[in-house]
Amino acid sequence: MGAHRKGAAVAARTGAAVAHRTGVAGAHRTGVAGADRTGATAPAGRDRYFDTLRALALVRVVAYHTFEWAWAGLVFPSMGVMFGLAGTLMARSLARPAPGVVANRFRRLLPPFWCWGLFVTGAMLVHGWMPGWQIVYWVVPLGDPPGSARGEQAWEILWYLRTYLWFVLLSPPLLRLFRRAPVPVLLSSLAPVVVLTQVRQPPDGRFGTALTDLATFLCCWLLGFAHHEGVLARLKPASLLPPALAALAFGAWYALAHRAEYGTYDLDENPLAQAFWSAGFVALLLYAKARLGTGFAGLARHRRLDRLVTVVNARAVTIYLWHEIALILAVPLIDRCWDVPAFEAYLPLDSQWFLFGVAWVLIAVFVLLCGWVEDVAARRAPRLLP
Repeated sequence: MGAHRKGAAVAARTGAAVAHRTGVAGAHRTGVAGADRTGATAPAGRDRYFDTLRALALVRVVAYHTFEWAWAGLVFPSMGVMFGLAGTLMARSLARPAPGVVANRFRRLLPPFWCWGLFVTGAMLVHGWMPGWQIVYWVVPLGDPPGSARGEQAWEILWYLRTYLWFVLLSPPLLRLFRRAPVPVLLSSLAPVVVLTQVRQPPDGRFGTALTDLATFLCCWLLGFAHHEGVLARLKPASLLPPALAALAFGAWYALAHRAEYGTYDLDENPLAQAFWSAGFVALLLYAKARLGTGFAGLARHRRLDRLVTVVNARAVTIYLWHEIALILAVPLIDRCWDVPAFEAYLPLDSQWFLFGVAWVLIAVFVLLCGWVEDVAARRAPRLLP
């Protein structure tokens, strides 16, 4: 089914310990893109509406990989939202010369990836993994980096970095094409995923996987362009709402009607349903921002929550990369808790919610230990917390 594979999850065991379950490679996936304008107390150049959506997306992906909720994508399609936000930011940045913008995107993303990759590849090498020439994708992940089955839960999430980097590379010509005929380009952007899923199967291997992911989220990326270029703001509700709602209806119908074929109604297993549902959802979210001025300026009244949103956005790449490792490490940590009678008596050690909480504690540790690499990549003074 191409790249859309279900993300690995961790499940709690009811009894004397907690066991770890590894799923197949993940199409649920969350992104780490930027925002556009400043909000009430947000750092300069940021939009609290977009920042809040990004934070929700990151929380949702960790929850999905913990609980394996098949319905999660229908409630909040994190990846579509994140590609929409990233498309908006990329269109804004391309007011500057394209080569510098593309280089800047790579520079900001690769150092955190290398830091994380040294840990993951080192662990796989210790356990007998021996890579071939494909190890070059651990330097620049324009293709899926190789890895051992033992480390699959950690490296499977790299599909997002690969897709994001390809969108970055393709954005200069895509934006020029979009500006020539915004509405026709936007409406036709779902055609590639229809062709790849209904007419002609994509090639096997890395190329086919990348092609499927790009086709699945192309419309969301272009909706980001449409938001930045003012196309959405100029559309009347009667022009946008019917196609957006139709895309949602088709995506939901296709997911539910093809459960037998895909084994689930999880959007992450179904590229066509994912593409249409995400496109409709992102169109409504961005239209609410562009046309209605929807925002979360009131978040500033809740200082702790506002601060949390700031930290999550400033460390989005770190959270995304390290969250699966946090889930992996949480399992043996909870297992050890069963050996302490007080913990066994008073803590819900067999609950997945407890696993979820422990994972976030470990994610916070990784943010403190490795998050400063994002500052270095952005050419800022490194800090434990932004």
